[in-house]
Amino acid sequence: MKDVSATPSAARLAALLGDVGADRGPLYRAVAAALRRRIADGRLPVGARLPAERALADALGVSRVTVAAAYGDLRDDGWALTRHGAGTFVAAPDGRQPWGTALGAPVPGVLDLGNAAPEASSLLTAAYAVAQTRLPDLLAGHGYAPSGLPELRAAVAARYTARGLPTDPEQVLITAAAADGLDAVLHTVVGAGRRVLHQHPSHPGALETIAATGAQSVAVPVDVDDPDVIVDEADRAARQHAPTVAYLMPDHANPTGVSLSVAARRSLAATLWRHRVLTVVDEVAAELSFAGDDIEPFGAAVPDAATVHVGSLSKVVWGGIRIGWVRGDRATVARVREVLLRRQLGVSILDQLAAVELFAQWQRILDERRAGLRARQEALAAAVAARLPGWRFVPPAGGLSLWCRLPDGIGSTRLVAAAERQGLVLLPGTRFGTGHAFDDHQRLPFTRPVAELLAAVDVLAGLGAAVLEPRRAAPPLV
Repeated sequence: MKDVSATPSAARLAALLGDVGADRGPLYRAVAAALRRRIADGRLPVGARLPAERALADALGVSRVTVAAAYGDLRDDGWALTRHGAGTFVAAPDGRQPWGTALGAPVPGVLDLGNAAPEASSLLTAAYAVAQTRLPDLLAGHGYAPSGLPELRAAVAARYTARGLPTDPEQVLITAAAADGLDAVLHTVVGAGRRVLHQHPSHPGALETIAATGAQSVAVPVDVDDPDVIVDEADRAARQHAPTVAYLMPDHANPTGVSLSVAARRSLAATLWRHRVLTVVDEVAAELSFAGDDIEPFGAAVPDAATVHVGSLSKVVWGGIRIGWVRGDRATVARVREVLLRRQLGVSILDQLAAVELFAQWQRILDERRAGLRARQEALAAAVAARLPGWRFVPPAGGLSLWCRLPDGIGSTRLVAAAERQGLVLLPGTRFGTGHAFDDHQRLPFTRPVAELLAAVDVLAGLGAAVLEPRRAAPPLV
């Protein structure tokens, strides 16, 4: 995936880099190290064009030779590349495995926090028992339902309507979980060479799906301390790069856990629609608010044609029930259906019957899941604060994980490798961004029982400074 981003002005980048003159050692190395740190935390995504040497030098108050040497230092280490006549761009070697390789069968004795997936709802078995009693009535038919069972589509539509987004069953398409729906939607509305705006960091599977369409990525930084600033960032990126589609997780985003305020989500939806950007909204964690409130869907204040919502039962009920949906205007849903029909003729009827029963118990299922996740989040947050000094995070108001800023000198890639040798599986922060971004962050899901979460923190606390080498993203200056 070719990655482009809103090119920062020299003044804006200088503000991001801070006082480079305060560091020890050669000044050009201080500038290069500061640039690496901004790449590592995602504020300079791969593909971003760096300001001209003279402009950045003036903004930093250093010589052009210093900036030229800093850019050269980045090029030598693979952090930047220069295209003749075009400028210098952020670049980083990747070499990551596809997202699906992070999933696997449980291994005895291994603490697996590599995915943010909770165990099944206590009501799932009963839902399948009811589904099995209803299945015989359908066995005389052909068994295909390309758009989904009418009563399941009606249940999904009713849930959107209850949350504040009036929806008819004809606006809903049942898919094999959210990943299937997202893939079909993006391959429907995104063409090769087009540009897709997305939050940075973001869900690894979504980033790979965007890449698979042949689209260019427009990464917009997420500020966990002030998530609502994404409105201005997205407006700037839309004006500079004219994306046709945006992929967003406005509620309890993976991995950051941040949510937009109602005012910000309305403003962002209107802003993107003003730029004629279709927003694909990932809602897999939208209803996992610890406060128990129903969050207004992102598209509630804009025309139906402005958004496509994608959701599933995976996080609320269980990842093993592969039921998801696409909600949009009728024309878009019909186009997505055509794409899906080229791949499959529908989703398991038994699973859909179980899903109908699960929606009948939805509030009880939600209350159970929200309470469980909140207790686990509180236990994990307390353990991290007590046992892992220097780890910083903003406690999320819902969702599935903590997004931790690591202490200086610790890189997520090496941290994950060291933890794995001790029987703890995690994903490195770099999986949630482009290139080397977010090697200074670590995702810690709180989807496992408290005992396992505390054991995971024990492993991390026991690694010790001797095991963790300084991360390459911010080498010491000499």
